[in-house]
Order: sequence, then structure tokens, then C-alpha cells
Amino acid sequence: MFSGTVVVITGASSGIGRATALRFAKRGAAVVLASRRSEALAELAVECETAGGKALAVQTDVTDAGQVQALARRAVDTFGTIDVWVNNASVSVFAPFLEMPLDDIRRVLDVNLMGYIYGAKAALGVMTKQGHGSLVNVASIVGEVPQPYTAPYGMAKAAVRALSVSLRSELALAKQKHISVSTILPATIDTPFFRHAANYTGREVLAMPPVYAPDIVAKAIVKVSKKPQNELIAGGPIAKTLVAQHRKTPAVIEAQMAQQTDKTHLSMTTAAPRTRGALYSPPSTTDATVTGGWNGRQREGNRKILGSLLAATIGVLLARRVLAHSDS
Repeated sequence: MFSGTVVVITGASSGIGRATALRFAKRGAAVVLASRRSEALAELAVECETAGGKALAVQTDVTDAGQVQALARRAVDTFGTIDVWVNNASVSVFAPFLEMPLDDIRRVLDVNLMGYIYGAKAALGVMTKQGHGSLVNVASIVGEVPQPYTAPYGMAKAAVRALSVSLRSELALAKQKHISVSTILPATIDTPFFRHAANYTGREVLAMPPVYAPDIVAKAIVKVSKKPQNELIAGGPIAKTLVAQHRKTPAVIEAQMAQQTDKTHLSMTTAAPRTRGALYSPPSTTDATVTGGWNGRQREGNRKILGSLLAATIGVLLARRVLAHSDS
């Protein structure tokens, strides 16, 4: 299906990026793999070639516009084109806002927003000349319903959604009918991402349930690169319900998100040291895996239970609001 397709993926060394690279490679694509971890990229390149694709590893720090432009040039020089560009590299910091170091806030925005801007400029610079291509921006459910303790992450992901809309508008005005811009909104995904986050809360960062396997996002990315879609939620019914309900009753959902983050995203029992995580230096190559050990594929039962509780909670809260309004 993707034989001869050239796909550039940032943040490719682990998690969603790694899963996406392997999924494209299995379908015959040539994947250009970018991240800060050269050894991890070299290992992944071998896996992708074994899976049936072609691969080029390019060590890249997405906060450096020059390196991102060089990434695009390497892709074109090696394979002649860029058909799909996936902006995926992301980092995060957990801390109460007033205790969050300003440098760390700036770093999250540099990676998660400026990195996407540099990627979009590099990708669209090539695509507008060749007249076709697909830009895929991996945002987050948190870009729709922000959490406490991760303000810069939510800010960046919301901004990425706005960036995608603006780019689609400009491409439409320029009559670039064969260039698409899609945004993916993953729910909580079973990757090493949470171990790599900076953390000043004193509590261990956990993957907040419900947790989904990385391949659910990889499938979504492959899907929109083939059949463009403006925005696609990568998660089950709970994630889709959360987004839809937030647009109807934002206060209710935001209150629920705050409570769930405090109770399930940060451990209630396990302490954690202050750490800058992978903000300024890449994590160990030994942690360059697709999954993070959160058992995303095995938690369907918990997911269904949580979905029932979510629906029940929303129903009760909405009923109370209706009664209160009628009594007034």
C-alpha cells in the first residue's frame, strides 16, 4: 500500500514514533527516522528494513530549525521526495504551575510547539514545490481538555491544533488541493513517555487510565496519511466521549479531569525525586521501546468499567445542574 512512499517521523526512537515507523515500514514505505538518540535510531532502522521497508536514521534535535531543515534535505537527497511528515517529538513536565521552572516551561514549548513549526516549514517547503504531501501533527486529548500540573504541555498541544487549522486554510487559499494537514489527538498511550517527563511533584508519574496501545495511534497516523482527515481522536469511546462532552459541558469535564489527574496520573503512594527527565538530554537507549510497561493492550476490562463510571458521573452531574436550574 505504501511501497515507494517516503515518510519522515520525528520522535521516532520510542513510543508512538517507533510504532508508526514500524507500521509504515511493514507496508513497504521508506522511513526517515529522527530523534536525539542516534543508537536507538540505528537499531530501529534495522528493524524497519527487516520489516520490509527502507530506512534512514538522522539524529535531530527538533528545537534547532537548522537541524530540522537538514532532516528534510537528507530525506529528499536520499529518496527524492517527502510524501508524509509526522511531527511527533514531545516532552513534558509535571509540577504545580507556581513551582514549575521557567526554563522548563520554555523547553516544553520549544520542543512541542516550535519543533512542530520547524517541521511544518520544512515539510511544506518541499510539498508545495512537488504539489502533494501529507503533514500529520500529533497533538493530544490534553489539547482539548487540559490537565493540572502539565500547563505547558496542554498549551503546546492546543496551539498545535490551531496551527493545523491555519495551515489547512492557507493551503486551501493557495489551491494546494493535494496537500493535507491532519491532527491526531491521542488519549493516554502505553509508552515510556511518562518515565521521561520532568517531575517536581514529589509523586511518581503514572499513565492515567484508560491506557491504550501505541499502535492505535500509529494506525490513525497511517489512516490520515492515506485518506486525509482534519482531526482524529486516537483512543476508544471514552476518549471520544470526553472530547464531545467537554464541548457541551466544559466545567463538568474540566473538574473531572482535574480530579482524575490528581488521583490517577500521580501516584498516591510512591514518592519520586525531583528530575528534569529528558527535557535537555535524551533518555537511555535501553528505554527506546514502543511500549512503556503500562499494559495498554490488557486493560480493556478496566477501560469498560471506567467508561461506565464516567458516563454515570456525567449523568449525575448534569442531572444536578438541571434540577438546580429548575429550582431557581
